[in-house]
Amino acid sequence: MSETTETQTLPKDLAAEKGLVNVQIDGHWIQVPRGTRMIEACKQAAAEVPHYCYHPKLSSPGNCRMCMVQMGMPPRLAPGQDPEYNNEGYQDIGWMPRPVIACANTVAENMGIRTQGELVEKTREGVMEFLLINHPLDCPICDQAGECTLQEYSVEHGRGTSRFIEDKVKKPKNVDIGPRVNLDDERCVMCSRCVRFMDEVADDAVLGFTERGTHTTLTCHPDRKLDSNYGMNTIDLCPVGALTSKDFRFQMRVWFLKETKSIDVNCATGCNTTIWTRGSQVYRVTPRRNDAVNSEWMPDSHRLSFHKFQGNDRLTDPMVKADGKHEVSAWNQALDASAEALKQFDAAEVAIIASARMTNEELFLTKTLAQVLGTESIATVARDDQADGKLISADRNPNTQGVNLILGTEGSAGRLISIKNGLQDGKIKALVILQEDVFEAAEFTHDDLAGCELIISVAAVANHTAEASDIVLPSSSFAEKRGSMINVTGRLQRLNQALQPPGNAREDWEIIRDLTLKLAGEQNDLFIIEDVLKLLASSVKEFEGITFSKIGDQGLPLIDTGETIPLLEAEKQRINNGEIVG
Repeated sequence: MSETTETQTLPKDLAAEKGLVNVQIDGHWIQVPRGTRMIEACKQAAAEVPHYCYHPKLSSPGNCRMCMVQMGMPPRLAPGQDPEYNNEGYQDIGWMPRPVIACANTVAENMGIRTQGELVEKTREGVMEFLLINHPLDCPICDQAGECTLQEYSVEHGRGTSRFIEDKVKKPKNVDIGPRVNLDDERCVMCSRCVRFMDEVADDAVLGFTERGTHTTLTCHPDRKLDSNYGMNTIDLCPVGALTSKDFRFQMRVWFLKETKSIDVNCATGCNTTIWTRGSQVYRVTPRRNDAVNSEWMPDSHRLSFHKFQGNDRLTDPMVKADGKHEVSAWNQALDASAEALKQFDAAEVAIIASARMTNEELFLTKTLAQVLGTESIATVARDDQADGKLISADRNPNTQGVNLILGTEGSAGRLISIKNGLQDGKIKALVILQEDVFEAAEFTHDDLAGCELIISVAAVANHTAEASDIVLPSSSFAEKRGSMINVTGRLQRLNQALQPPGNAREDWEIIRDLTLKLAGEQNDLFIIEDVLKLLASSVKEFEGITFSKIGDQGLPLIDTGETIPLLEAEKQRINNGEIVG
């Protein structure tokens, strides 16, 4: 036990008043809240308890039996006998001759737990031997290799050799159970994590077990498929190679991939993610635990959205339209052409359509660009849709709160209409469009833009707006830049760069900075993204003292929006009911 734990130990009477109990784990005493599950108490004591079926966000069925530990309690006293205490102030522990599961049993005062020793080790060896009886020993070709706890535990807790010489039971392989998930049932250890997740979290009890004994098989209910928008979370939960992603299956070995902690940008929830990359390609996006944002889950639609940035329609070079046709240009010439063209118009004739998909740093530079241009016509595009009652927000923009703080465009819809009207009546003659396709997102038509004499667009992917633009400046996707955003609850979170933009594309903040410098005809000290955040923090009071390091991997509460995330509220209720640890 660490010195920190020892110094924090309270006197027994005071501990009891605070709802704590004293538990001995592998010879060391710690204090944990009354009702704590044994496996969680062991985790606090840094004592490993291997497990498959247990997950703190799900109910505990005690399926796998891998989490066996030896438990002890003081001997039962005879009538009239007083308890005897040792020099440490505890009663001596009598150890039970058989193990118990740690996932479903809770601690009690003066309890002892052993996670090591001959009894526990032999039990784990036996459980591992049973789990491997019908499991195919083909780790080198399994898609889960490198992330498989069966593979890890068989080395750490297995016998090393198998006594099973009979034929293995053959179960279904490569089964199509849904549009995004495949099942290799021969690898299933029947932990039931996937079954419980779909029932308890996704509220779609589509999975279940059929048959009995060694012939037990995971299957979908009749006339159903695993087609929930949260179905791919079962892949993350699966401790073996039974459930695999059709999108990622056999694409790349995980040990070749770089992991980057970031956030999702498909709605205002801002699910925390891990971006898995190699070279210049994103191979998958998976949810990352943050109990203040997305728990451990994310929607399938959000995790697969990275594909739209990996097609042949990525913009990789600046382009300037000449004689009705776009021609590749160097950055300096494209920026010079943009600045010179904008200078030909009065301030009232220029408008900026920014995006609530932009980072706070990009929005701040956009505000600076508007000030240099002298225009007050600046708006963003609202994206409102139906919330799903879990993690998908009705606001499909990831940084609406940032827009409100920095641009002050709470009435952005009205401003966008004003810009459209100005285009139609000829008052607005030049447009700077940042990270938006106004044809798709704002329902602009070619007639709306017919009288516009200059369109400059900054975009990562070719779209109708880029096609209609006079100058196109290629920018970055969410995985190719850094910055910060504020989610629906007012939490400030960090977007991290997983790979470099393709070709000659640049990060958006650099593009806006350079265009502003060309217009202003002067230099500034904004060399890295940290410089922009520093300037933002000195200009907007809510950001005062904020740095990227202070934001951290989990983010921090910045403003109070009064909004909540439904899935988290449901999880809190289950924790309060004692159904899950959380």
